Amino acid sequence: MTATAAATRVPPSPLLLAGRAVAVLRADHAERYRPVIDVLVDAGITSIELTLTTPGTTEVVQQLVRQYAGRAEIGVGTVLSRDVAIAVLDAGAAFLVTPTVQPDVIQVASGAGRAVFPGAYTPTEIQAGWNAGATAVKVFPASSLGPAYFRSIAGPFPDIPLMPSGGVSIDSIPEWLAAGAIAVSLGGELLGDSLRGGDLAELASRARRCRDAVDSAGSADSR
Repeated sequence: MTATAAATRVPPSPLLLAGRAVAVLRADHAERYRPVIDVLVDAGITSIELTLTTPGTTEVVQQLVRQYAGRAEIGVGTVLSRDVAIAVLDAGAAFLVTPTVQPDVIQVASGAGRAVFPGAYTPTEIQAGWNAGATAVKVFPASSLGPAYFRSIAGPFPDIPLMPSGGVSIDSIPEWLAAGAIAVSLGGELLGDSLRGGDLAELASRARRCRDAVDSAGSADSR
């Protein structure tokens, strides 16, 4: 790890450490975000990732950041370039998420004092993301590896915080957190069809189950 990466690494936010769950929103258009975020935040899911594969995301980041200020942190995922990273950070994104290790994106985020979670799969990729200055490393797709992988990684890399993403179920949250995950990232298992006009009451029920599952696992400080 370079001295620069160590000096600029941004720690996880208090909201993430308390909430320990990130909701990943992927929709056919960003206009579907708001009612879903309302339900999630009311249920205690306060770290929200908007994905750039959703049309219109860059245009709504600033507005949503302002609307939920003090209640939730709004980040942006699927960030693939330095220019896009700068644009969404300028709009107020609280954190960035990448599908792979993108050193230039990590550098931009940490230099701006924002958290960044690069995606990785292998031990080599995990270490590369951490050495580049990641806040924590997003292990993706986590469902292919399982919580036992986190326990194994903790041996050689005890100081690298990890966050599973991709196929994490609500019922498996306690197991992931017990295995050492700093937080979990959930998409379809949590959101269901809510971003396609589905029942928001059902979303609220799943979000409360998610919150209960996190609470049953205790705080991140015990990691």
